[in-house]
Amino acid sequence: MAKFLLSLHVLAAIIAIGPVTVAASMFPRKAKAALAVAEDGGTAAAADPEAAASVRLLYRITQVYAVIGLAVPVLGIGTAQVMGVMGSPWLITSLVLTAIAALVLMVLVLPRQEAVVSALAGEADADPVRAFGGLKLLTMSTGLFALLWAVVTVLMVLRPGSTTHA
Repeated sequence: MAKFLLSLHVLAAIIAIGPVTVAASMFPRKAKAALAVAEDGGTAAAADPEAAASVRLLYRITQVYAVIGLAVPVLGIGTAQVMGVMGSPWLITSLVLTAIAALVLMVLVLPRQEAVVSALAGEADADPVRAFGGLKLLTMSTGLFALLWAVVTVLMVLRPGSTTHA
């Protein structure tokens, strides 16, 4: 049962966390291209339609795969319980870092992506300052999100004190 759960956990991580990390990381560059017209004196609605479509797609991918990504810690906890390692420091650290990554995604990344998408759509309640000025913070946030997942991945592979002795 442990091997089955571990396989599901690894598959969920590859299928969900990879795409959300890539989409979130690509978003700021595409958003900058889409908002370039607006920065040059045009309106956000006059931005490059192809770049704007890419931005909307990347936002949607980030949203959908963030929800699918919830399976990763759920399966990870189930695997850890079956393997009897729930109290291991490396696992607790991984869970804390996963929670921080989720918070970064939900509090910093997705709201800023939404602000950019709203500004590009020309919505009346869109905050252009947040959309245009938040790209640096968005870039840093997505970098932090990716870094947190990289550290969790390393902890999962190294598993200090593991029985594999690898």
